[in-house]
Amino acid sequence: MNDYQASLGDGAGDTRSHHERMMAGDLYIADDPAIAEAQRAAVHRMARFADEYHRDPERGQEAARELMPGADPTAFVRAPVYVDYGTNIRIGARTLVNMGLTALDVATITIGADCQIGPHVQLLTPTHPLEPQPRRDKWEAARPIVIGDNVWLGGGAIICPGVSVGENSVVAAGAVVTKDVPANVVVAGVPAKVIRTLEEGGESAAP
Repeated sequence: MNDYQASLGDGAGDTRSHHERMMAGDLYIADDPAIAEAQRAAVHRMARFADEYHRDPERGQEAARELMPGADPTAFVRAPVYVDYGTNIRIGARTLVNMGLTALDVATITIGADCQIGPHVQLLTPTHPLEPQPRRDKWEAARPIVIGDNVWLGGGAIICPGVSVGENSVVAAGAVVTKDVPANVVVAGVPAKVIRTLEEGGESAAP
C-alpha cells in the first residue's frame, strides 16, 4: 500500500466532507463549499490588512490579527501577507514578520516568540501525492510547520511541509529546508544543510 492509498483509506465508507478530511490532515479534494468560503474570507481579510497597513502600520496590526487570530498582540507583521486561511497560523510574542510572507496554512503553522521572519519567506504546508493519477484527480493534503522561539529565517527562505526548525537556529537567505533543523545551528543551501553550530550568548550569525 502506498502513502496515497493509506491516507485515502476506505473511501466508500468515509462519510466526512472534504473540509473535514482537510482539517484531519488526510487527503482531500479542494472543491468543498466550506473550503471555498474560508478561502474567500481570507482574501477579504488580506485586502483589508494591506489597506489598513498602508494607511497606518501600527493601526494595521489590528487587521493583521483579524487575518491571523493566533498572532500575539506584541507580534508585528508587515504587509503584504499571503495565506490560504490565516486561521491556522500562530505567531508568538515579539516576533517580527517582514513583508511578503507566504504562509499556506492548510495545516497549522506555528511561529515561536522573538522570531525574525525575513522578507518573502515561504512557509508551505500543502503536499500532493507522488503518484500521477491521484494528482490528476486533484487529491492533496498538508503537514504542519513549526518554527521554534528566537529563530531567524533569512529573506526568501522556503520551509517545506512537515518541517520543524529548532529554537535559536538561523536559516540562511534563499535556503530550501526539506528536513527538520535542530536547535542552535545555522543551515544554508538547497537543500539546506547545517553549516555552523551556535552557542547561547555567542556572536551573532550572518547568514
